[in-house]
Amino acid sequence: MRRLFFSRPLSFLLRSTASPAVIPRRAFRASAPLSTANPSEEASPSQPTQSEQPEQSPIEEESSLEQPLETSPYTFALPLSSTNHNSLTTFLSYASRNNVDPTSTVYIGTHFEYTAILSLSRLCFTLHRVGGRSDYGIDLLGFWSPIPGQTTPLKVLGQCKSTKSSKPSYIRELEGAFIGAPPGWRSRGVIGILVAEKTATKGVRDAIGRSKWPMVYVVCSKEGMISQMLWNQKAVEEGGLEGLGVGSKHRVVDGEQAEEVMLTWRGKEIKPPKVKKSRKKKDD
Repeated sequence: MRRLFFSRPLSFLLRSTASPAVIPRRAFRASAPLSTANPSEEASPSQPTQSEQPEQSPIEEESSLEQPLETSPYTFALPLSSTNHNSLTTFLSYASRNNVDPTSTVYIGTHFEYTAILSLSRLCFTLHRVGGRSDYGIDLLGFWSPIPGQTTPLKVLGQCKSTKSSKPSYIRELEGAFIGAPPGWRSRGVIGILVAEKTATKGVRDAIGRSKWPMVYVVCSKEGMISQMLWNQKAVEEGGLEGLGVGSKHRVVDGEQAEEVMLTWRGKEIKPPKVKKSRKKKDD
C-alpha cells in the first residue's frame, strides 16, 4: 500500500512581492505529508486545459526578438513564456502599463504562477515560469534542495491550477508532463509538483498515492500563503526524502500573525539559504 506524507490544513493571508530574476535564454517559449479533509467538489475549473487555450491577450502580443538575452544557467536553453516579464513584480508592472484585464484567464493564470514561484522559494524551491506550444502543460521548471547539506538538487517540473476545484484528472495531466519533459528533466529523480488553490480531495490524494511518478502537491492561495503540502512514497524513494517532514509556523503578515507550512528535517525547521547582497564600497 502506497503512503502519503502530509501536513495539516491552514488558511491565512499573505502578500508578497518578488525581485526581478535573470531571464534565461529563449528556446521554444517560457519565463522564471496532507490533511484528511475532503471538501465537496465545486464547479468546473475556471482555467482552461491545454486543449482549451484562450485567445491570446496583450500579455503575449509584444515581440521580444530584439531584446538582449541572458545566458541560461541550465545545460540547455530554458524555454521562455515571455521576455516582457520574469517575476511577479515585473508582470504586475507590465500588466499595468499595457492595461491588461485582471479578470482575463491569462492574467489570472500568469499571476498565480509567479505567486507560486515566489511562495515556494520559502520551501527551498528555485523555479522559473516556462511554457509554449507542445509543452505538455508544463508551467514551471527548476530545482528543489530541501535536504540540509544536499550537494545535488532535485529537478522539478510543475503545473499550476488556479481553479475552483481539485480533481484527480489534474494528477493524470501531471503524469503526462513527465512524458513531455524537456532535455535535462527526463532522468530518474525528477519530481513533479502540482500547485493548486484548493485542498486535495480524497480522489486527488488517492491518485497521487497510486502514481508511479514522484509527486508533490501544494496548496497555495492567490495571496501566496502555502497552507498544505503532500508527497507520495515514490518521491521519498527517488528523491531521498526520508526524514523530511512538514509542520507549521507563524509569520507576521500585514502586522498580524499568520500560520503557514514549513519543512522540517528530523524535527528541525529547514530554512532556505539567504541571498548574499553585495556591499558597495564607500568612497574615502
